[in-house]
Amino acid sequence: MNHKAGYVSIIGKPNAGKSTLLNALLSQKLSIVSDKPQTTRKTVLGILSEEDYQIIFLDTPGILNPKYLLQDRMLDFIKRSIDDADLLLFIYDVSTPKELKNLFEDKNLIELLDQTSTPKVLLLNKVDLSNEVKIKSLIEEAEKYNIFKKVIPVSALLTFNIDSVRQEILEYLPEHPKYYPEDITSSENERFFVSEIVREKIFDLYREEVPYSCETVVEEFKERENGKYFISVIIYAEKDSQKKIIIGKGGTLIKKVGEEARKDIEKFLNKEVYLELRVKVKENWRNSENMMKFFGYTPFKDNG
Repeated sequence: MNHKAGYVSIIGKPNAGKSTLLNALLSQKLSIVSDKPQTTRKTVLGILSEEDYQIIFLDTPGILNPKYLLQDRMLDFIKRSIDDADLLLFIYDVSTPKELKNLFEDKNLIELLDQTSTPKVLLLNKVDLSNEVKIKSLIEEAEKYNIFKKVIPVSALLTFNIDSVRQEILEYLPEHPKYYPEDITSSENERFFVSEIVREKIFDLYREEVPYSCETVVEEFKERENGKYFISVIIYAEKDSQKKIIIGKGGTLIKKVGEEARKDIEKFLNKEVYLELRVKVKENWRNSENMMKFFGYTPFKDNG
Protein backbone atom coordinates (compact mmCIF):
# COMPACT_ATOMS: atom_id res chain seq x y z
CA MET A 1 0.00 0.00 0.00
CA ASN A 2 2.78 2.45 1.02
CA HIS A 3 0.22 5.15 1.79
CA LYS A 4 -0.38 6.48 5.28
CA ALA A 5 -3.51 8.16 6.64
CA GLY A 6 -4.74 8.96 10.11
CA TYR A 7 -6.14 11.38 12.64
CA VAL A 8 -4.08 13.81 14.71
CA SER A 9 -5.73 15.73 17.56
CA ILE A 10 -4.28 19.06 18.65
CA ILE A 11 -4.99 19.62 22.34
CA GLY A 12 -3.84 22.05 25.00
CA LYS A 13 -4.85 24.80 27.38
CA PRO A 14 -6.66 27.93 26.12
CA ASN A 15 -4.55 30.35 24.07
CA ALA A 16 -1.65 27.91 23.65
CA GLY A 17 -1.72 28.35 19.87
CA LYS A 18 -3.67 25.29 18.68
CA SER A 19 -5.50 27.04 15.85
CA THR A 20 -2.36 28.84 14.71
CA LEU A 21 -0.60 25.48 14.67
CA LEU A 22 -3.34 23.91 12.54
CA ASN A 23 -3.13 26.76 10.04
CA ALA A 24 0.66 26.40 9.90
CA LEU A 25 0.50 22.63 9.38
CA LEU A 26 -2.02 23.09 6.55
CA SER A 27 -0.13 26.10 5.10
CA GLN A 28 -3.41 27.99 4.96
CA LYS A 29 -5.82 29.69 7.35
CA LEU A 30 -8.65 27.37 8.31
CA SER A 31 -9.25 27.93 12.03
CA ILE A 32 -10.03 31.39 13.36
CA VAL A 33 -7.42 32.88 15.68
CA SER A 34 -7.47 35.52 18.38
CA ASP A 35 -5.22 36.75 21.17
CA LYS A 36 -8.12 36.02 23.54
CA PRO A 37 -8.45 32.52 25.07
CA GLN A 38 -11.31 30.10 24.34
CA THR A 39 -11.79 31.25 20.74
CA THR A 40 -12.26 27.72 19.37
CA ARG A 41 -15.55 26.17 20.51
CA LYS A 42 -15.99 23.17 18.23
CA THR A 43 -13.67 20.63 16.69
CA VAL A 44 -12.37 21.99 13.39
CA LEU A 45 -11.27 19.27 10.98
CA GLY A 46 -8.42 20.13 8.60
CA ILE A 47 -7.10 17.79 5.93
CA LEU A 48 -3.55 17.70 4.56
CA SER A 49 -3.27 15.47 1.49
CA GLU A 50 -0.01 14.54 -0.23
CA GLU A 51 0.83 11.81 -2.70
CA ASP A 52 1.82 9.22 -0.10
CA TYR A 53 -0.08 10.37 3.00
CA GLN A 54 -3.16 12.14 4.33
CA ILE A 55 -3.27 13.72 7.79
CA ILE A 56 -6.64 14.65 9.27
CA PHE A 57 -6.08 17.26 11.98
CA LEU A 58 -8.61 17.93 14.73
CA ASP A 59 -8.27 21.42 16.22
CA THR A 60 -10.00 21.39 19.60
CA PRO A 61 -11.19 23.90 22.23
CA GLY A 62 -8.85 24.70 25.11
CA ILE A 63 -8.86 22.37 28.12
CA LEU A 64 -10.50 24.11 31.10
CA ASN A 65 -12.74 23.55 34.11
CA PRO A 66 -16.30 23.92 32.72
CA LYS A 67 -18.40 26.67 34.32
CA TYR A 68 -21.49 26.39 32.13
CA LEU A 69 -23.13 24.03 29.63
CA LEU A 70 -21.33 25.42 26.57
CA GLN A 71 -17.96 24.66 28.16
CA ASP A 72 -19.19 21.14 29.03
CA ARG A 73 -19.92 20.64 25.34
CA MET A 74 -16.49 22.01 24.44
CA LEU A 75 -14.91 19.44 26.76
CA ASP A 76 -16.98 16.73 25.03
CA PHE A 77 -15.45 17.77 21.70
CA ILE A 78 -11.96 17.35 23.18
CA LYS A 79 -12.73 13.89 24.58
CA ARG A 80 -14.21 12.67 21.31
CA SER A 81 -11.27 13.98 19.27
CA ILE A 82 -8.86 12.14 21.59
CA ASP A 83 -10.82 8.91 21.09
CA ASP A 84 -10.56 9.29 17.31
CA ALA A 85 -6.84 10.08 17.21
CA ASP A 86 -3.86 8.05 16.03
CA LEU A 87 -1.61 10.67 17.59
CA LEU A 88 -2.04 13.50 20.09
CA LEU A 89 -0.16 16.77 19.70
CA PHE A 90 -0.16 18.49 23.06
CA ILE A 91 0.78 22.14 22.66
CA TYR A 92 2.26 24.18 25.51
CA ASP A 93 2.84 27.93 25.53
CA VAL A 94 6.40 28.49 26.76
CA SER A 95 5.74 32.21 27.25
CA THR A 96 3.20 31.55 30.01
CA PRO A 97 4.33 32.46 33.55
CA LYS A 98 3.00 29.11 34.84
CA GLU A 99 5.56 26.35 35.24
CA LEU A 100 5.26 23.16 33.24
CA LYS A 101 4.82 21.09 36.41
CA ASN A 102 1.70 23.10 37.29
CA LEU A 103 0.21 22.02 33.99
CA PHE A 104 0.39 18.37 34.97
CA GLU A 105 -1.28 19.04 38.28
CA ASP A 106 -4.44 19.96 36.37
CA LYS A 107 -6.88 17.09 37.07
CA ASN A 108 -8.89 17.66 33.88
CA LEU A 109 -5.75 17.49 31.78
CA ILE A 110 -4.37 14.38 33.48
CA GLU A 111 -7.72 12.60 33.11
CA LEU A 112 -7.77 13.40 29.41
CA LEU A 113 -4.22 12.18 28.85
CA ASP A 114 -4.76 9.05 30.96
CA GLN A 115 -7.94 8.06 29.13
CA THR A 116 -5.98 6.87 26.12
CA SER A 117 -2.84 4.95 25.22
CA THR A 118 -2.57 6.94 21.97
CA PRO A 119 1.01 8.19 21.40
CA LYS A 120 1.57 11.78 22.50
CA VAL A 121 4.03 14.41 21.26
CA LEU A 122 4.65 17.62 23.19
CA LEU A 123 5.09 20.84 21.23
CA LEU A 124 6.71 23.71 23.10
CA ASN A 125 5.12 26.62 21.27
CA LYS A 126 6.06 30.31 21.00
CA VAL A 127 9.78 29.65 21.38
CA ASP A 128 10.34 32.97 19.62
CA LEU A 129 9.18 34.57 22.89
CA SER A 130 11.64 32.59 25.01
CA ASN A 131 15.33 31.68 25.05
CA GLU A 132 17.50 28.59 24.51
CA VAL A 133 18.24 28.05 28.20
CA LYS A 134 14.57 27.96 29.17
CA ILE A 135 13.62 25.75 26.21
CA LYS A 136 16.36 23.24 27.05
CA SER A 137 15.21 23.19 30.67
CA LEU A 138 11.58 22.60 29.62
CA ILE A 139 12.57 19.73 27.32
CA GLU A 140 14.49 18.05 30.14
CA GLU A 141 11.61 18.56 32.55
CA ALA A 142 9.00 17.24 30.11
CA GLU A 143 11.00 14.10 29.42
CA LYS A 144 10.92 13.24 33.14
CA TYR A 145 7.13 12.78 33.02
CA ASN A 146 7.55 9.87 30.60
CA ILE A 147 4.27 10.81 28.90
CA PHE A 148 5.48 12.01 25.52
CA LYS A 149 7.20 10.12 22.73
CA LYS A 150 9.01 13.28 21.72
CA VAL A 151 9.31 16.96 22.67
CA ILE A 152 9.62 19.47 19.82
CA PRO A 153 10.17 23.24 20.19
CA VAL A 154 8.11 25.20 17.66
CA SER A 155 6.75 28.60 16.76
CA ALA A 156 3.41 28.09 15.05
CA LEU A 157 3.17 31.79 14.24
CA LEU A 158 6.57 31.85 12.51
CA THR A 159 6.19 28.25 11.20
CA PHE A 160 9.46 27.33 12.92
CA ASN A 161 10.01 23.54 13.04
CA ILE A 162 6.62 22.84 11.44
CA ASP A 163 8.22 20.52 8.86
CA SER A 164 9.74 18.54 11.73
CA VAL A 165 6.29 18.17 13.29
CA ARG A 166 4.85 16.86 10.01
CA GLN A 167 7.67 14.31 9.72
CA GLU A 168 7.17 13.20 13.32
CA ILE A 169 3.44 12.72 12.71
CA LEU A 170 4.15 10.37 9.80
CA GLU A 171 6.05 8.06 12.15
CA TYR A 172 2.80 7.24 13.95
CA LEU A 173 0.26 7.08 11.13
CA PRO A 174 -0.91 3.64 10.02
CA GLU A 175 -0.86 2.45 6.44
CA HIS A 176 -4.29 3.30 5.11
CA PRO A 177 -5.89 4.75 1.97
CA LYS A 178 -7.12 8.34 1.98
CA TYR A 179 -10.21 9.00 4.08
CA TYR A 180 -11.17 12.07 2.08
CA PRO A 181 -10.87 13.26 -1.53
CA GLU A 182 -7.54 14.98 -2.23
CA ASP A 183 -9.10 18.30 -3.25
CA ILE A 184 -10.78 19.20 0.06
CA THR A 185 -9.18 20.69 3.16
CA SER A 186 -12.11 20.30 5.58
CA SER A 187 -15.35 18.39 6.01
CA GLU A 188 -17.12 21.56 7.14
CA ASN A 189 -19.27 23.54 4.69
CA GLU A 190 -18.91 27.18 3.62
CA ARG A 191 -21.62 28.32 6.05
CA PHE A 192 -19.57 27.08 8.98
CA PHE A 193 -16.48 29.04 7.98
CA VAL A 194 -18.49 32.20 7.20
CA SER A 195 -20.04 32.13 10.67
CA GLU A 196 -16.60 31.53 12.19
CA ILE A 197 -15.10 34.49 10.34
CA VAL A 198 -17.81 36.79 11.71
CA ARG A 199 -17.20 35.40 15.21
CA GLU A 200 -13.47 35.99 14.82
CA LYS A 201 -14.10 39.68 14.09
CA ILE A 202 -16.25 39.91 17.22
CA PHE A 203 -13.31 38.57 19.22
CA ASP A 204 -11.03 41.09 17.52
CA LEU A 205 -13.22 44.16 18.04
CA TYR A 206 -14.92 43.70 21.43
CA ARG A 207 -13.63 43.27 24.95
CA GLU A 208 -14.44 41.55 28.22
CA GLU A 209 -17.46 39.24 28.21
CA VAL A 210 -19.07 40.28 24.91
CA PRO A 211 -17.18 37.88 22.56
CA TYR A 212 -17.82 34.93 24.87
CA SER A 213 -21.53 35.73 25.08
CA CYS A 214 -21.95 35.76 21.29
CA GLU A 215 -22.73 33.05 18.78
CA THR A 216 -23.09 33.44 15.02
CA VAL A 217 -25.46 31.65 12.66
CA VAL A 218 -25.71 31.95 8.87
CA GLU A 219 -29.42 32.43 8.20
CA GLU A 220 -29.22 32.90 4.43
CA PHE A 221 -26.56 32.07 1.87
CA LYS A 222 -27.40 32.39 -1.81
CA GLU A 223 -25.96 33.53 -5.11
CA ARG A 224 -27.65 36.44 -6.86
CA GLU A 225 -28.04 36.87 -10.61
CA ASN A 226 -25.03 39.19 -10.79
CA GLY A 227 -22.83 36.48 -9.29
CA LYS A 228 -22.45 38.22 -5.92
CA TYR A 229 -23.30 36.14 -2.84
CA PHE A 230 -25.93 37.42 -0.43
CA ILE A 231 -25.14 36.24 3.10
CA SER A 232 -27.20 37.03 6.17
CA VAL A 233 -25.67 36.29 9.57
CA ILE A 234 -27.37 36.57 12.94
CA ILE A 235 -25.24 37.42 15.96
CA TYR A 236 -26.81 36.08 19.14
CA ALA A 237 -26.06 37.79 22.45
CA GLU A 238 -27.23 36.95 25.97
CA LYS A 239 -28.37 40.42 27.09
CA ASP A 240 -29.91 43.57 25.66
CA SER A 241 -26.95 45.52 27.04
CA GLN A 242 -24.59 43.33 24.99
CA LYS A 243 -26.70 43.87 21.88
CA LYS A 244 -26.32 47.64 22.29
CA ILE A 245 -22.54 47.27 22.67
CA ILE A 246 -22.29 45.08 19.57
CA ILE A 247 -24.27 47.54 17.45
CA GLY A 248 -22.46 50.58 18.84
CA LYS A 249 -23.49 54.21 18.68
CA GLY A 250 -25.25 54.84 15.40
CA GLY A 251 -24.40 51.29 14.27
CA THR A 252 -20.70 52.10 13.92
CA LEU A 253 -19.32 48.95 15.56
CA ILE A 254 -21.57 46.45 13.80
CA LYS A 255 -20.68 48.16 10.53
CA LYS A 256 -16.98 47.67 11.29
CA VAL A 257 -17.56 43.98 12.05
CA GLY A 258 -19.32 43.66 8.69
CA GLU A 259 -16.56 45.43 6.78
CA GLU A 260 -13.78 43.35 8.34
CA ALA A 261 -15.68 40.07 7.98
CA ARG A 262 -16.72 40.73 4.38
CA LYS A 263 -13.08 41.14 3.28
CA ASP A 264 -12.10 37.78 4.74
CA ILE A 265 -15.24 36.03 3.50
CA GLU A 266 -14.62 37.27 -0.05
CA LYS A 267 -11.04 36.04 0.17
CA PHE A 268 -12.23 32.67 1.49
CA LEU A 269 -14.99 32.21 -1.11
CA ASN A 270 -13.16 33.97 -3.93
CA LYS A 271 -16.43 35.77 -4.65
CA GLU A 272 -17.90 39.21 -4.09
CA VAL A 273 -20.23 39.24 -1.09
CA TYR A 274 -23.04 41.36 0.23
CA LEU A 275 -23.00 40.69 3.98
CA GLU A 276 -25.96 41.48 6.23
CA LEU A 277 -25.52 41.32 10.00
CA ARG A 278 -28.31 41.35 12.58
CA VAL A 279 -28.21 41.01 16.35
CA LYS A 280 -30.68 39.02 18.44
CA VAL A 281 -30.86 38.26 22.15
CA LYS A 282 -31.23 34.74 23.58
CA GLU A 283 -30.90 35.07 27.33
CA ASN A 284 -28.55 32.62 29.03
CA TRP A 285 -28.06 30.62 25.82
CA ARG A 286 -24.77 29.21 27.08
CA ASN A 287 -26.67 27.18 29.69
CA SER A 288 -29.61 26.15 27.50
CA GLU A 289 -29.82 22.57 26.23
CA ASN A 290 -32.14 23.64 23.41
CA MET A 291 -29.76 26.38 22.28
CA MET A 292 -26.83 23.96 22.39
CA LYS A 293 -28.68 21.79 19.88
CA PHE A 294 -29.69 24.82 17.80
CA PHE A 295 -26.09 26.04 17.58
CA GLY A 296 -24.77 22.56 16.79
CA TYR A 297 -22.88 21.87 20.01
CA THR A 298 -23.13 18.13 19.75
CA PRO A 299 -20.07 15.84 19.80
CA PHE A 300 -18.00 15.81 16.64
CA LYS A 301 -19.02 13.20 14.10
CA ASP A 302 -16.64 12.07 11.38
CA ASN A 303 -17.95 11.93 7.85
CA GLY A 304 -14.91 10.16 6.49
